[in-house]
Amino acid sequence: MEKQLQINTIKEEKISETSTLFTIREAADFASKYINKNVTVSNITYLLNYGRVPKVDNNGLTLISKQELIKYYENFYGRRELDWKKKLGDDLNWSLSFEHLKEAETTKHVHRLHPYKGKYIPQLVEYFLDGHTDEFKKQVFFNKEDIVLDPFCGSGTTLVQANELGIHAIGVDISAFNALISNVKISKVDFTELYQETERISKALKKFVANSSHLAFEKELAEFLTDYDKKYFPSPEFKIKVRKKEIDEESYTELHEKIVLKKFYELITKYQIKVKQDKQNTFLEKWYLQTVRNEIDFVFEQIKEVQDLQVKNVLTVILSRTIRSCRATTHADLATLVEPVTTPYYCAKHGKICKPLFSILSWWERYCKDTIQRLAEFSKLRTNTFQYCLNGNSETIDILAELEKKHFDFYELVKQKKIRGIFSSPPYVGLIDYHEQHAYAYDLFGFERKDEQEIGSMSKKQTKQAQQDYVKAIANVLNNCKKFLADDYDVFLVANDKFNLYSQIAEMAGMQIVNQYKRPVLNRTEKDKGAYSEIIFHLKRNSI
Repeated sequence: MEKQLQINTIKEEKISETSTLFTIREAADFASKYINKNVTVSNITYLLNYGRVPKVDNNGLTLISKQELIKYYENFYGRRELDWKKKLGDDLNWSLSFEHLKEAETTKHVHRLHPYKGKYIPQLVEYFLDGHTDEFKKQVFFNKEDIVLDPFCGSGTTLVQANELGIHAIGVDISAFNALISNVKISKVDFTELYQETERISKALKKFVANSSHLAFEKELAEFLTDYDKKYFPSPEFKIKVRKKEIDEESYTELHEKIVLKKFYELITKYQIKVKQDKQNTFLEKWYLQTVRNEIDFVFEQIKEVQDLQVKNVLTVILSRTIRSCRATTHADLATLVEPVTTPYYCAKHGKICKPLFSILSWWERYCKDTIQRLAEFSKLRTNTFQYCLNGNSETIDILAELEKKHFDFYELVKQKKIRGIFSSPPYVGLIDYHEQHAYAYDLFGFERKDEQEIGSMSKKQTKQAQQDYVKAIANVLNNCKKFLADDYDVFLVANDKFNLYSQIAEMAGMQIVNQYKRPVLNRTEKDKGAYSEIIFHLKRNSI
């Protein structure tokens, strides 16, 4: 770290004392060299739009001060490692932060096929599964053609990376929807058939909404908001003034919300729009406007007509991703829903007046294109190995028996060759309700919910009893999985063990913790961006 600070000091000494101005493109190129990481035009635009770096207007041309850019990156990068180690401990392994990677790399190809809370980045899986060694990972644990197990499969990150590395992988997940996402990511699909079906459904949806008044209504509302926001919430000037307390955000936004709402209700009357659904009992009824719900149901009926099962599964995931983005909530609350929003509102995230969605059409078309592209990218990397996610309870599932029903060729391989080890991230204590995060999908597609079998769900809280139940459940999973593992197995579990439960878990599972890798988690999806770490526990058979 000291070496990096010395390098930055030398860089600063070489910079001219005169104020140099960059265009956005020049700023991106300079920043990329300065921090030795790819910085895009979009990254710089984000800094400007959100007031992180002030812009200089030169006859309509947006320019950026070199000194201001340096100040931002020095504050953000130069001190973070030292600050986090001070808060989290000197045993923090910064090399496992993967700080050098941009988001597009940590969400590459199918890893961003559908949003999912609590997943780890593919590079972390790859680090432990691939054939390299370094000063921290001193031996290779998995080789090509080995079989790895993920008993908490989630959205399938381990399965996808195992495929890339030429390793077979079995997943198990209690959530039927999680199993669907995982299997869509790693299964082969007929791209011609998939493209034809997305085109057919998109055309049918356009025809369905063509004569609906809500499209004209939303268009007029959007145009009004664009002009209004440009006048009263200019970017980034408005956010900068709020940050400097030159504007009282609460009173200012409350005034303008009232003005916008008056226009909104005028348009509702003009176009005779029905906003809310008649019932509010289910997730789909509560969190979707009537016009959106009509389109969701229409597309779902179209998907039911598809004959190719794998294509149908891909389309199901596309629709799920679409309806998740179209919930009637604020942009700031997409991950943690608070209350349905059915009118325009001041959006603290974007610093302007935003609106709920009245149609899924644009999102559906966008995600159709994006999904096909991501699946095609992964198809170029995939190896000729087996991966499959079983839907079941990892505490009790007979992996061989279930695999025989679902994937016979893979079953034959596992019979001959035992599973080499585990790489997984068990759920944390009282943090996420895994069924509830995709409640819209369970409502629409009719998947069976098994909430009561979730380990460590948020509904069970973080009490002492909840912690002990968690210890017993995770140990049960490991004891059950051991039946299918090779004798000299390696188990890697990614966890934030703030309650110090994993030594007890290891003991109850007849295992011992032989190593721990403590890593900083830099790119979390939650609103809390503070110092946060997790530990990768390496467990082996207890030799005592």
